[in-house]
Amino acid sequence: MKTRNSPENPLCYFVSDLHGKKEKYLKLFKLLRENPPQVLFLGGDLLPPGIGFRGTLDFFMEDFVNAFLREGFLRLKGELGKNYPRIFLILGNDDGKFQEPAILDVAAYGLWEYIHDRRVFLGKYPVFGYANIPPSPFMLKDWERYDVSRYVDPGSVPPEEGGFTVPVSRERLAEITLAGEIEKLTEGEDLSRAIFLFHAPPYNCSLDRAALDGKMIDHVPLDLHIGSIAIRRMIEERSPWITLHGHVHESTRITGVYKEKIAQTWCFQAAHEGEELSVIRFYPENPKGGERILY
Repeated sequence: MKTRNSPENPLCYFVSDLHGKKEKYLKLFKLLRENPPQVLFLGGDLLPPGIGFRGTLDFFMEDFVNAFLREGFLRLKGELGKNYPRIFLILGNDDGKFQEPAILDVAAYGLWEYIHDRRVFLGKYPVFGYANIPPSPFMLKDWERYDVSRYVDPGSVPPEEGGFTVPVSRERLAEITLAGEIEKLTEGEDLSRAIFLFHAPPYNCSLDRAALDGKMIDHVPLDLHIGSIAIRRMIEERSPWITLHGHVHESTRITGVYKEKIAQTWCFQAAHEGEELSVIRFYPENPKGGERILY
């Protein structure tokens, strides 16, 4: 084991699904001030619900990215100086894609790195970001793709039949899968030391268990697991080092599990339906020792 909290083995925090709740962000800023990590992962669904979809024509709506997030992280960087963490960020299915330019503008201040569909490096660890999820019942489809085929679970809406905040070719969208995009992102890569920042969890595990017990559509029981088959298969077949997930807020309450080992990979769930801030705290060299803390 290398020295704790060293450049080779940095202290990492993982947070997801804050949905624009300022009280949770204020708790996060306080935690970062008092116990700064070297790395912070932000796993999507970061903005207030509705921004950019039905809320796009509300000219009085606060510019959350610039007026709140940028200003908050700027203050934090000024206070922490050289102790300011490296921040990796993706968006999630509840975040309008039209906010990407604002997210990239803030990245230019050196406050975070936007890594959707990208690979960057954290020392010896390649870090991949991927925000898309399988088809859901929700109508905002900026971040949805078919999973491994054009099959859609009962109750879910195909990606090309929903709404978008940016122009999109619906015909092209009907041909794209998570499996194909993840394969393209990781083609030729050795993933044995890779860390993945996903929004969706892998299918059929403790981290994607939804509160759908007893619910049916046209007399067909709904699947209790809503994660991605493509992500599950990639984990089983290519054994990345660590995967980080959000999206399913209630899974940990239902299963009591926030981390699970699939094949050789440690997988973590940070989404939380309570009022507390849920933080996954881990060192890359010892993912088994990762823990969830509620603030």
